[in-house]
Amino acid sequence: MAALSTPNHARVDAAIIGGGPVGLTLALALDQAGVETAVIDAAPPQAALAPHFDGRAFAIAYANYRMWRALGVADALDPDVQPIKKIMVTDGRPLNDRRGAGPSLLHLFFDQGELGDAAGEGALGFMVENRHLRRALEAAVAARPSIRRFAPARVAGLERGAAGASVRLEGGEEIAASLIIGADGRKSFVREQLRIRTIGWPYKVTAVVATVQHEKPHDAVAHEFFLPSGPFAILPLKGNRANIVWAEPHAVAAALLALDEEDFLAELALRFGDFLGALSLEGPRFSYPLSLQFAEKMIAPRAALAGDSAHGIHPIAGQGLNMGLKDVAALAECVADSVALGLDAGDASALERYQRWRRFDNVAMAVATDGFDRLFSNDIPPLRLARDLGMAAVNAIGPARRYFMRTAGGAAGDLPKLLKGEALGA
Repeated sequence: MAALSTPNHARVDAAIIGGGPVGLTLALALDQAGVETAVIDAAPPQAALAPHFDGRAFAIAYANYRMWRALGVADALDPDVQPIKKIMVTDGRPLNDRRGAGPSLLHLFFDQGELGDAAGEGALGFMVENRHLRRALEAAVAARPSIRRFAPARVAGLERGAAGASVRLEGGEEIAASLIIGADGRKSFVREQLRIRTIGWPYKVTAVVATVQHEKPHDAVAHEFFLPSGPFAILPLKGNRANIVWAEPHAVAAALLALDEEDFLAELALRFGDFLGALSLEGPRFSYPLSLQFAEKMIAPRAALAGDSAHGIHPIAGQGLNMGLKDVAALAECVADSVALGLDAGDASALERYQRWRRFDNVAMAVATDGFDRLFSNDIPPLRLARDLGMAAVNAIGPARRYFMRTAGGAAGDLPKLLKGEALGA
């Protein structure tokens, strides 16, 4: 897709800076509500559509998948996504560890069958490969000519005032808007320009990510295996394939990436076991240093942050993108309601409502994932015993299991319309 030809001056209700999954989903949601929207993205769309763009796959909560259904994206995703029907959470050590092999007998098991129709989409969640997601979102945005697209385009500066705001691009174009939205990732230019500080810290591990093919079917089961160095996740993909997210100290992760395929698979098998049969690599390996980062606030006059620009968490529960998509649902509804009342998209009361709606949930998830990492990523005997007994206790209590499933599925609390599967403006 070539860069769009635009006049030097454009006017919209909302200007979204960042064309990743959060930014594009937000553009679709606002457009559905009749809010005039522009998306400014520094990367050319073709880069994100490359087959080996970054190797990631996302575990998407069923409530967020309902939102994509309401926005007309899920139908394009359905042929390529893998439903997650069950989740097995276990604690243990690598199979070559002399102190003990394999997982603890005490575990936590979630089964979608316990929720029945409450899950809405018939699964606890869906594994969506990034390349398929970007293709579906790009096609959905391209099908809505009312969404203005500036890509590739870099932002040179922002201006905000009582009457409105503007985005100045490096090429000289200027976009007037009532609201500027930063959906431009952890190194957010928008957040920097708004002078919103962040708190957080780096983790001492790097996530190694790879896709493998395996001999036996995965039966739609996701596995989260907690090792002393960090979590090791086996996430089912379409066919006899799985996405591996493997946290190791930085030096170990670098060594793993430097191994040839045969030696890497041998190390993988020591964590993976043989329950899925013989393994082979599909595509390259990737790595992502992990950190916790949290913006001190999500809004400023005529501006808001969403997704990783507002919060970046440990991937221990697969909730990073899900948090951003929940931001989308809440922000789109607040802005749409404001416009429907005859106010503008950057109305201060709408932005305050958005921050109240999302702040507690985001903070709670950041604290929970950091706490889980600290609790599980160690080999201290009293903590090991306590966490194993805790998992067994939750596993034995049906209402507790179902509560955790609903929370992980994004269906707990005060839900925006889109997370219920309801279209905005309907």
